[in-house]
Amino acid sequence: MLSSDLLVYAYLNGTFPMAHPDEGNDIFWHTPQMRGIIPLDDQFKVPKNLRRLYNKKPYDFTINNAFEQVIKLCAELRTEDTWISEEIQQAYIDLHHKGLAHSFEAWDGDFLVGGLYGVSLGKAFFGESMFHRAPNASKLCLVFLVEFLREKNFQLLDSQYLNPHLIQFGAYEISHDEYMGKLNKAVNMG
Repeated sequence: MLSSDLLVYAYLNGTFPMAHPDEGNDIFWHTPQMRGIIPLDDQFKVPKNLRRLYNKKPYDFTINNAFEQVIKLCAELRTEDTWISEEIQQAYIDLHHKGLAHSFEAWDGDFLVGGLYGVSLGKAFFGESMFHRAPNASKLCLVFLVEFLREKNFQLLDSQYLNPHLIQFGAYEISHDEYMGKLNKAVNMG
């Protein structure tokens, strides 16, 4: 059974869980040899059109107003089989109740149009998943997250793996050893 305490232990050791639908939703632990990182300094790149849109404030942004809804939508709206099983969802909801998992949301009125969630330990944030139900809503949530993390002096934004969506923002890979050095430093700053 996946527990919030086990999740914290795993994150502190550079590991994270994913359920594998083709394996009966069994949970496997991932420790990538190359780790995706989103920069929090001036290397974080926001495409000009997206920056313009963000500055127009098309949505209302909130933190932790709809964690359970965000994680459920991240699971439901994936186009491929989701790794966010019911067991994973419950463990992160428990972690949220302990104040260690957080959601960042975009609202159009009362309608949740985008969001992301992750885990915070010290000055490290571990991004887990994002969703959108309106154009650019998840990307705008990422910009909102980075601005929040900068304001709070976070040192590490872990994206686990790279994908084209994150590379456009300046995400890059580092070795596991380099990641663990950055992780230990960031966690101990909190």
